Amino acid sequence: MSLSTQHTAAEGPTGAAQRRGPFRVGERVQLTDERGRMNTITLAEGGAFHTHKGFLNHSEIIGRPDGSVVTNTAGHQYQALRPLLSDFVLSMPRGAAVVYPKDAGQIVTMADIFPGARVVEAGVGSGALSISLLRAVGDGGYLHSFERRQEFADIARGNVETIFGGPHPAWRISLGDFQDEVVKAEETGSVDRVVLDMLAPWECLDAVATVLAPGGVWINYVATATQLSRTAEAIRADGRFTEPDAWESMVRGWHLEGLAVRPEHRMVGHTGFLLVTRRLAEGVEPLVRKKRNKAEFSEEDLNAWTPESVGERQVSDRKLRRAARDARAGSPEA
Repeated sequence: MSLSTQHTAAEGPTGAAQRRGPFRVGERVQLTDERGRMNTITLAEGGAFHTHKGFLNHSEIIGRPDGSVVTNTAGHQYQALRPLLSDFVLSMPRGAAVVYPKDAGQIVTMADIFPGARVVEAGVGSGALSISLLRAVGDGGYLHSFERRQEFADIARGNVETIFGGPHPAWRISLGDFQDEVVKAEETGSVDRVVLDMLAPWECLDAVATVLAPGGVWINYVATATQLSRTAEAIRADGRFTEPDAWESMVRGWHLEGLAVRPEHRMVGHTGFLLVTRRLAEGVEPLVRKKRNKAEFSEEDLNAWTPESVGERQVSDRKLRRAARDARAGSPEA
């Protein structure tokens, strides 16, 4: 399967028109009241946003510029803004946990996703990371996403088309196991970057080494320290990649009110680990760091990699179908 569309330079970059100009029917708008509470609505002809403090007709917003302040029937004011990508990702229909904006931003930067890059990713989940990657590679780039489940692919497609206003010309999405399908779809050494968000990335070593160009970047997003350890040791043992680097990021907001400037009581803590390595040229031996003990895994360790054992919650088919319907409903082509 693939997503493609005819696109001309005169139309501008895909999705750019969605981010500019006055508010239009079908757009999402983020309303913030005087207490800082936010609601996201989709503008519709004859629509209204109801609360226990009156209602706001959508006609009061349609045609106004981004950043307007509007008043409902009871005199309460709302600040109307287009949601940022970070807002959209955290509120969009989903079937799987999304890659948080803080991690997506680091993936784009630390994996050096550049305009025109050829990128492959797995798995797609709800499409949050795919959106960031498509923004980075641009219309002249290429993103081939692999997903094992049709339901997740449907949700991702709906979310991507919602944010870009339709299919993205650089995106192709395929069903199947990454390690089996990527070597069929991509030529040897033709891929600039590989991004994996999956349970067992070490199973993809041969596939990644086959399609990734010399010097290309492979970045992995994993949830647990045990996954991180095994992925790093597998890369080291393989011999076709540089010494891996790993980190996590945490975001702590600050309360700003007069002289009462202090850290917020809540923060976005651990979401996942990022591990990055690069493909060596064919036949080159990697540099071996000194004073490093070799890690070993028991048979019990090797057989323990199931979604349940690493704390991954299973999503019911009913919930996936509902999320897919919601994602398609948000697409302008629905």
